[in-house]
Amino acid sequence: MRISTRGRYALMLMLDLAVNNTGELVKIKDISDRQSISEKYLEQIISTLKKAGYVKSLRGALGGYRLAKDPKEYTVGMILRLTEGSMAPVACLDDDEDGVCERESECVSLRLWKMIDDAVSGVIDHVTLQDMLDWELEKSDFYVI
Repeated sequence: MRISTRGRYALMLMLDLAVNNTGELVKIKDISDRQSISEKYLEQIISTLKKAGYVKSLRGALGGYRLAKDPKEYTVGMILRLTEGSMAPVACLDDDEDGVCERESECVSLRLWKMIDDAVSGVIDHVTLQDMLDWELEKSDFYVI
């Protein structure tokens, strides 16, 4: 499994909003400058996050973005699945009906794929944005993005 730049940048964007949660809205340009990510790309990603209700925004000169909820309410899995889609290692484990495999009953590999899926889900569904924020703050006594 490989996480695309879209998923990685969505996580970075959400973490940046959490780190800079001072009560004031955060501008995409500032996130772009801090994270060295194209504003255009961040705008596409934040649009997805906004539609899902993960971030709130205000337009205009004083506008910007903020997290819609507390960082502890977002898991890494929520953010990655929103931007990446299924995190299952093989299509036959996807929840949609296209993932049904005719050979499921005799497939020895399915057990391995389920183990991998359980391991990945066990991490990404239990690590929160708050955990990542805590890790970021542990890196140094004083943190500036």
